[in-house]
Amino acid sequence: MPRTRTYTHPEGAEEMRADKALSAFLSGEISRTRLEDSFKSGKVLLNGTPIAKKYLLKVGDEVTVEIPDAPKTVVEPVDIAVDVLFEDEDIVVVNKPSGMTVHPGSGTADDTLVHAMMHICNGKLSLAGGSMRPGIVHRLDKETSGVMVMAKSDEAYYKLVEAFSQRLTHKEYLALTSGAFHVSNGSIQKPIGRDPVHKTKMCISEGPDARDARTDWRVLDSYGGRASLVACRIFTGRTHQIRVHMSDMGHPIFGDYTYKFQRNKFREIPPPERVMLHSWKLELPHPASGELMTFEAPPPEDFKNLAKLLKETYTYTE
Repeated sequence: MPRTRTYTHPEGAEEMRADKALSAFLSGEISRTRLEDSFKSGKVLLNGTPIAKKYLLKVGDEVTVEIPDAPKTVVEPVDIAVDVLFEDEDIVVVNKPSGMTVHPGSGTADDTLVHAMMHICNGKLSLAGGSMRPGIVHRLDKETSGVMVMAKSDEAYYKLVEAFSQRLTHKEYLALTSGAFHVSNGSIQKPIGRDPVHKTKMCISEGPDARDARTDWRVLDSYGGRASLVACRIFTGRTHQIRVHMSDMGHPIFGDYTYKFQRNKFREIPPPERVMLHSWKLELPHPASGELMTFEAPPPEDFKNLAKLLKETYTYTE
């Protein structure tokens, strides 16, 4: 529960800004950031009236401060169903559903993957990567479904991080993309960096923050020259890598309105509600035994239903 403290500006003191006086008074009890939160939320009162942090306190002014609860430092378990593909003492492999955020962040609720996995694993997830990201060694976008591995022990965490950084893992995705490819397979190797205008987007870039990125792809099915089912293997783990590379090739992923998917080109079908990207296969050395392990997750119903609809709608309409 929030605590309340009372401060009286002492005899002989000069006028002083309320935030500076209270920061000194509450030193060791509350950070400046949390004190600022109290000011912003109207929890710093003088004679029952909220004051701003710049208010000049005079001798005898009595101020009450409601100190907010400390932010959570460990993710609490929440009973949310998640499909577990494999689990032992070192790792747990899951089929993450689309629409689920991987770990807590700004604007998230207690419904992330790590909340669910803290419950499923009885709290046994490695905290080596941070208390708000237990077990996380790699991530999938919120809308992306499919295979993810998480570390249960610190030793497994460091081994998995090393495996990903040294590219000892094999990551393959399925994507439903716009248009027809002229060849059955290929590779795109273009660096990816932050979009200079839209900071939440990535782009092909030669800027100072750009990093090398490689995606190999092969066509698994084609739907009348209008759409394709593509398998994408990534050798690097850049943010939005497959989405950016596919869009750059002129084949944006269905439902990816951020990266140039145009719904008006497919008026015969309902507009997809999410990015149609699925983490299909993950191959990695087990962090304890070194055994090479392969995990697969079939695409979810919305992905399969769209693939079927594309096939039925466009296969015979060149």
